[in-house]
Amino acid sequence: MPNLFPTEGSAAVLPETQNKASQVKFGRSWRFDFETGDFITSPTGKTMVATEEDAWLEWCQKAILTERYKYLIYSRQYGQEFADLIRRNLPRAANESEIKRIVTEALKVDPRTASVDNFTFNWDGDQCNFTCLVTSVRGISGQITGKVVTG
Repeated sequence: MPNLFPTEGSAAVLPETQNKASQVKFGRSWRFDFETGDFITSPTGKTMVATEEDAWLEWCQKAILTERYKYLIYSRQYGQEFADLIRRNLPRAANESEIKRIVTEALKVDPRTASVDNFTFNWDGDQCNFTCLVTSVRGISGQITGKVVTG
């Protein structure tokens, strides 16, 4: 009879961990240029289609740009809550910690997101520009940027 509790080899990995990436569905989307605020089109005028991974990265960027609870079309879990930082009047270190928490919570709502880390912060007066590295359950990584005005 096989051992019910294996302790060595790949059999010790739980089946749900092995299949998590294959169970999460990645969809396609239209490519979007966040700098111009418009969809990207081909020279013939057709809207370009993003790959599954690029669509997920665009979702991450859009979630960071969208204020939570402001738009009825989005669920109450979608978006960020940076506006709360302005009235809390926290020191820079506390603001950076809160930005990490808010961004991580906003992106980890999506089951495609495995981790959010490697934050860097660049302050310009009351404006904090940040970047972070997001990794999907498929192991695909990308950099997300954002900014927060704290005063």
